[in-house]
Amino acid sequence: MEETIAYTSQELMELEDRFGAYNYHPLPVVLSRGKGVKVWDVEGKSYYDFLSAYSAVNQGHCHPRIINALTEQAQHLTLTSRAFYNDVLGRYEKYICEFFGYDKVLPVNTGVEAVETAIKLCRKWAYEVKGIEPNLAKIIFVSGNFHGRTLGAISASADPSSTRGFGPFVPGYKIIPYNDLEALQNALEDPNVCGFMLEPIQGEAGVIVPTDRYLMEAHKLCQDKEVLFIADEVQTGIARTGKMLCCDHVGIRPDIVILGKALSGGVFPVSAVLADDEVMLSIKPGEHGSTFGGNPLACAVAMEALQVVKDENLCDNAAHLGQVFRSRMEELVNQSDLISIVRGKGLLNAIVIDDSPESSTAWNLCLALRDNGLLAKPTHGNIIRFAPPLIISEEQLEECCEIIISTVNKFEE
Repeated sequence: MEETIAYTSQELMELEDRFGAYNYHPLPVVLSRGKGVKVWDVEGKSYYDFLSAYSAVNQGHCHPRIINALTEQAQHLTLTSRAFYNDVLGRYEKYICEFFGYDKVLPVNTGVEAVETAIKLCRKWAYEVKGIEPNLAKIIFVSGNFHGRTLGAISASADPSSTRGFGPFVPGYKIIPYNDLEALQNALEDPNVCGFMLEPIQGEAGVIVPTDRYLMEAHKLCQDKEVLFIADEVQTGIARTGKMLCCDHVGIRPDIVILGKALSGGVFPVSAVLADDEVMLSIKPGEHGSTFGGNPLACAVAMEALQVVKDENLCDNAAHLGQVFRSRMEELVNQSDLISIVRGKGLLNAIVIDDSPESSTAWNLCLALRDNGLLAKPTHGNIIRFAPPLIISEEQLEECCEIIISTVNKFEE
């Protein structure tokens, strides 16, 4: 076992460079502690966290109730596999199904695993219920999506950084433009289409918000063609956009909901796929599973994580403070030559830098924000996503807005 050594940030970054795969390009800051909306680096400097682990810590870092649920359960039972029943899974399944209003849940671990599960579930339903001939089922995806990094997920991507060098890809996928009802209507004419998967807001693409009409009409088109409407709410769900699910903003109920990230409160990998019996019962014992899926530790954590969101009214906080944030950023757009657009919903927002995606402007601005005590990260080159924990107060948010505004103004000098 490694002896305890006090490393500097530079030494720790060098260790990752030496022994870790180069599959990420992190902002150069080494974090060692988190509490609420703030994190601290190895040297003790504090920062406002405006990424929230890609919305996995909506409830804030190390929320005491969620940590208590984790540690309490860890002292009793952590893993049995699904070869046996355990005394937490059934209670969790009842809790989450009633919480979101679905008949059944299939518990898994990571968000992309839940995406893969939803794809398999949709295909199985296509053959078992809809009656599509074996191996002919098709699922529609939209351009700009980000469903994860597995082969099944990147097969639905049109982003070269996700697909380059990883082919051949999974067949049976069709990719159409996002926020384009005509393209969807045309694609649905294929009788072998069984599902339509999308993010209600595309987070990784730069917080691309479709029209309300698009989501409502897309859902209706799918219903008319007996096609499953599948909402990837891994990033947009659990109060991030000001509703418990982003789809709630327009009053639609997906046939399949994919959840992850904040379902864990940021303390243990847990994700889930929700659907009604007609869909979920297509899968029989032995046809899909996971050693860790439904483990007692994850179940205890997820129940507490959801209850915290409800008890602390995080939907309302995200809705109100999202309006405050966008209003302040609109002021910045009006006075700055550097920022061209602000967009988002709830506390999932982004600013677009008026520069090419190939430039280093957004990256350098994030370095300047880091120096001023706020952590964010670019996506797609010239877009900076801002997504603080949903427990942030209005006073803290205003302080962060001042950091962003002053940093941008100084950056332009």
